[in-house]
Amino acid sequence: MSEYIVSARKYRPMTFDTVVGQESIATTLKNAIRAEKLAHAYLFCGPRGVGKTTCARIFAKTINCLTPREDGEACGECESCFAFNEGRSMNIHELDAASNNSVDDIRNLIEQVRIPPQIGKYKVFIIDEVHMLSSQAFNAFLKTLEEPPSHAIFILATTEKHKILPTILSRCQIYDFQRMSVENIVKHLQNVAQKEGYNVEPAALNVIAQKADGGMRDALSIFDQVVSYTGGNISYARVIENLNVLDYDYYFRLVDLLLEKKISESLLLFNEVLAKGFEGGPFISGLASHLRDLLVSRDASTTQLLEASEDVRQRYAEQAQRCKPQWLYRAIRLCNDCDQAYRTSRNKRLQVELTLIEVAQADDEPSAGRRPAHRILKPIFSRLAEAAKAAQTVASKEATATTDNKTSSAAQAETYKPQAPASAPLTQPTPKKRSLKLAGLGTAIGPRIHPSQSESATRAEAPEVKEQKNSEEVKTNSAFTLTDLHLQWQAFINTLPKEDTALAQNMRIMSPALDTTNWQASVSVDNEEVANMLQRIQPQLLQFLHTSLNNSAITLSVTVTEMSQTPTRVYDKREQLKYFCKQNPALISLGKSFKLELS
Repeated sequence: MSEYIVSARKYRPMTFDTVVGQESIATTLKNAIRAEKLAHAYLFCGPRGVGKTTCARIFAKTINCLTPREDGEACGECESCFAFNEGRSMNIHELDAASNNSVDDIRNLIEQVRIPPQIGKYKVFIIDEVHMLSSQAFNAFLKTLEEPPSHAIFILATTEKHKILPTILSRCQIYDFQRMSVENIVKHLQNVAQKEGYNVEPAALNVIAQKADGGMRDALSIFDQVVSYTGGNISYARVIENLNVLDYDYYFRLVDLLLEKKISESLLLFNEVLAKGFEGGPFISGLASHLRDLLVSRDASTTQLLEASEDVRQRYAEQAQRCKPQWLYRAIRLCNDCDQAYRTSRNKRLQVELTLIEVAQADDEPSAGRRPAHRILKPIFSRLAEAAKAAQTVASKEATATTDNKTSSAAQAETYKPQAPASAPLTQPTPKKRSLKLAGLGTAIGPRIHPSQSESATRAEAPEVKEQKNSEEVKTNSAFTLTDLHLQWQAFINTLPKEDTALAQNMRIMSPALDTTNWQASVSVDNEEVANMLQRIQPQLLQFLHTSLNNSAITLSVTVTEMSQTPTRVYDKREQLKYFCKQNPALISLGKSFKLELS
């Protein structure tokens, strides 16, 4: 039985041409070798599994090649290349800084730097995870790193560049390695599968590439795991089953249900996902990503942003044509908000279910691209919908009856509408619905209509005045109660800036009175200072009350309460004791029993 070698080691690149996803860095290093312009220190930084250590080893092998090729690659046939390939080269020293991070380890390294190479031109020292070195080890390494011998080259590799001292960074040429794209990972996995004789589906490799999150080593490790599970026949269904990945088919089905407003079926589908062991957080995050992919699939110019196989791209394109852009904007925003609130929510399942209901009703929102101030969920089940329709019918009948009763008091109305010309039909303008939103209270209150409010008798006016009044909205003063005034008073307090914190605290304990005959509100304060502060914000307060209560006749009066000037007497200890003994005579006997004296 031959020794098994994992794919990450077996198919590790041996030349710059075989490096995947880092072509610019490989080209830069090859040109430097060909032009013999080598720096004494390099820093390779980037995520895990993207080829930092691999490129460092290829670089060390190439600069020590005895007969390098013209394109800057190593020949692979000289003694130095054979020694490197067999792992017995004395010109390459690797140090794991995660476990060798003390000053003594760096001193041993410095001692080895002094010894010249036996074969080749350079001794290369690769220090992996260099950010794990202690500050004392960094300081001990500074002088050698700045002025090493001519035969020494240092290659530092790290995943966290921000943890390295600036004095180290300034002494190195820095190369930033990027994450592997899904396309590059899939292409490399296809080559590995072809060499090993495995049967693979492109969609299955795409799932592995997305699971690897830009790391080639992670992708190859997952690939070996899937091969062991499938026996070499790598299909999409088997990969999904083995990696426990949520299938994109669920999202295609869910979006179809949401577009058809089948909320009951959508909730059942979410329950099916939960039954398979998936959490609501990854589910809603995946739905947001799916909606984003649908958005970029609507335009042929942005299809390149979609990382999927060709058949999956076709499914995205077909479903994207059935989605309105405004609905997608609104749905993505709702899913993103749910993803942010999911961690802090106590009822996480309900959080996701409410989001699904809102997404299904996103088409009914007046502004699909922006989230409204308050959201109203429409009835989602048939019985609730029928009950709501019946309630709406009863409300309309009551409104009709109320209108018939009010026609008798038309002469006492506070507003009137100019008479229309004889040639034009007489139409009554539809009153605008208003809702009073209380900032910080989360309450909406409809406008109250005064019983005596109706249309007044038509008066004769000049034609130009009639035309002007027909084009303007008739302003009315609506009636309100003391409770409405208190609610809007508290709502205005929530709009005050932080600089008026003291005023806000005083206003919260105030209880304004109301005279409904002339709509005058009055408050009493303890001192002139609070009265002056109220006087300063009185214009803004009145404007807020005029708008929120729909009454421009509101006025405000502030009075200062006179404080009592009677001095308060301070009682001494003997008088206090005398008072308490009078209230409780047992204290006298207690004092005599213990021979207590007043100090």
